Amino acid sequence: MSTALRRIEMEVEGMTCPSCEIHVTERLSSVTGVKEAAVRYPDGTAHLTVEGGTPQTALVEALSGTPYSARIVGEVPAVADAVSAGPENAVGGAGATAVASSTGAVAPERVGAPSWKGTGARDRDGAPYDLAVVGAGSAGFAAAIKVAEAGGRVVMIQSGTLGGTCVNVGCVPSKAVIRAAEAQHVRAHHPFDGIARSDDPVDWNGVRRGKDDLVGALRQAKYADVLAAYPGITLIEGWGTFDADGRLHLSDGSAVPARNVVVTTGSSPSIPDIPGLKDAGYLDSTALLDVGALPASLAVLGAGSVGLELAQAYARLGVGVTILARSRLLSKGDPEVSDELARHLRDEGLEVLTGVAVEKVERAGSMRRVHARTDDGPVTVEVEAILVATGRRPNTAGMGLEEAGVELGPHGEIVVDERMRTALPHVYAAGDVTGEPMHVYVAAHAAAIAAENALGGDATLDLSVLPLVTFTDPGVASVGLTEEQARARGIEPLVSTLPMEHVPRALAARDTRGFVKLVADASTRRIIGAHIVAHEGWEMIMEPAMAIRFRLTIEDLTTMLHPYLTLSEGVKLAALTFEKDVAKLSCCAL
Repeated sequence: MSTALRRIEMEVEGMTCPSCEIHVTERLSSVTGVKEAAVRYPDGTAHLTVEGGTPQTALVEALSGTPYSARIVGEVPAVADAVSAGPENAVGGAGATAVASSTGAVAPERVGAPSWKGTGARDRDGAPYDLAVVGAGSAGFAAAIKVAEAGGRVVMIQSGTLGGTCVNVGCVPSKAVIRAAEAQHVRAHHPFDGIARSDDPVDWNGVRRGKDDLVGALRQAKYADVLAAYPGITLIEGWGTFDADGRLHLSDGSAVPARNVVVTTGSSPSIPDIPGLKDAGYLDSTALLDVGALPASLAVLGAGSVGLELAQAYARLGVGVTILARSRLLSKGDPEVSDELARHLRDEGLEVLTGVAVEKVERAGSMRRVHARTDDGPVTVEVEAILVATGRRPNTAGMGLEEAGVELGPHGEIVVDERMRTALPHVYAAGDVTGEPMHVYVAAHAAAIAAENALGGDATLDLSVLPLVTFTDPGVASVGLTEEQARARGIEPLVSTLPMEHVPRALAARDTRGFVKLVADASTRRIIGAHIVAHEGWEMIMEPAMAIRFRLTIEDLTTMLHPYLTLSEGVKLAALTFEKDVAKLSCCAL
């Protein structure tokens, strides 16, 4: 049974930013016969699924009169044809290999769940997959690899770029830019005598190229090459949707036979409904990382990790930055951490406004005006660009989840239990699509648990000890309870705060910003929380995290040998500070 679809690959010239993908996609999708269009700005490509009679000339002409141009570089039978042909010829059938475009684009990972309606989880011609994964990001790969390593057959469905958010537009590119910005800052402001300082302007295009090269290399090494190493995993480009009976389908209607499904479709930036914001124009974190030229000034709406990391990085690259925080910085954490970080950001020249309610945004020529209200009265911030970093929303729209019986939460997140099961027994979900906490290491861990349980296991997700980091400078890291949270749980806390000026490593590095704060249970002396502000403070958080997990005491930390002149020694010194004044100790003394 053929669907008479064709797969066409095009090279597109003229795209200058991620927003161009939207415009090119709209043009190509308007051509009669185009079923799907996946456009990639970084690669300058478009991958189309079209009906058999669609002329190639119509696709090229669709971009006439625009800044873009295209040429056809290849045509192959569409994946949908192979799926419809029956399991002996289908993608993932005997002797089949993974299907992916030259850009690595794939569809959202989901673990397919057809033990539906008593059919025995079989398609019309043969055996189902053991797992269908909708989405091919970090969580999707973790689920697929878990099943493949157990000898199972997996199909991954992906409609975006292979690797998902983290490697393509999140963790990897942002940290590359942050590190580049740090290098620029240090060469101009380092504290060492005898070393020349330089404040030459930044070559932004060079920074972008370095970031893009890293992203491409990691996407290939950690996703495309990994996929090729597992013959039990089949990759299909397309969209995964559910029918009312809970069966998984591709967007062309063809069924995806699988015993269980894992949904790992991730999240997208959430844009607040602020009057005038859309008309004035804004950037999300993805677009900011790919701007063609650095703006002269930037307002950052949001004071979570993403907003603060990018705010400081772009300030260090020469952009005038104003942070507009609805309450305080990192508002879910320790208040002392918020105050300490705000002080250091202001010292670097960033304007930090807290307790801000943004009322409207308007365009003023080439500038944007943000009108807001604070406890001290109204303020107006005029900038060239606005970064919206106010959180993310799960990608669940248009999948038929609720109609199939999968419960969604108030923000569109898939509701799961501690075993990552949804309201449908054969459907699991993991990662950002299930809501907070949205961290890639949580997503991958949860997806592996979901896959294990889909194979008949009984694993649970334990987030009782969850280290959190923010890649500002000084960096922020925390785990466990704050002293306020401890009291709210009926625990009387012991608190120790060690300024970094007492840590020999910080003294040698001429960077004593920040502190290490430990929280212990007064009745048991067990460590129950740690909150750190320090240069690369995230490298210090795992020792307190392990202490909390394994119920270690203050004495367990103070009697552990810590190498001298390491940041980790700060954890021991903070533990000593519960009962001693470390300023009165000699080097390495107890």
